[in-house]
Amino acid sequence: MRIKIPHIKYIANKISLDLFNSKIVTFSSGIEQVSTKIAEILKDDVLKELSINEKANALLEENLDEFDSAIVDRRNLFFLVKKRIANDEGFELNFEDRYANLSYEILSSLWKKSLIDYSVSENRVKNIIFQSIISYLKIFEDLEDDVVEKLKNNPKLIPGTNEYDLAFEKFYEEELRKRGMF
Repeated sequence: MRIKIPHIKYIANKISLDLFNSKIVTFSSGIEQVSTKIAEILKDDVLKELSINEKANALLEENLDEFDSAIVDRRNLFFLVKKRIANDEGFELNFEDRYANLSYEILSSLWKKSLIDYSVSENRVKNIIFQSIISYLKIFEDLEDDVVEKLKNNPKLIPGTNEYDLAFEKFYEEELRKRGMF
């Protein structure tokens, strides 16, 4: 499962809270600064993948005539092209490896910016970050389903409107708070 832009702030908050609650990491400044830095790193990663997707789509569109003549599954072809571009750019597509690399990047950045300190092994702290990412991604679909169910009970809210989006975000954050993730 991949991280999507709307989830970045929630994942960043979860990582920050998990680090803070671990009692093995100390924050030299507020939790907000840590969360903001984590969100920047996550956003850069997501934007890099979106850029690779755009390059793959552009390459497929340029050569669409060649592909139409052959019987080719466009989705599989897209993945092969994306894999090649990602490899050329040194971008990891395997989610587990990617999130492990991201965890290390987050830890390094927070430490270099003197936002956190720790006296245990680097691996222990990196594992907290990794588990935060993975655990959020495992439950976010359930959260979204719960929020959509709540919104169905209000016929005044129409999907796609600003009011609906604001209500969705409010209820989503409420559900995250209930689960100790925000």
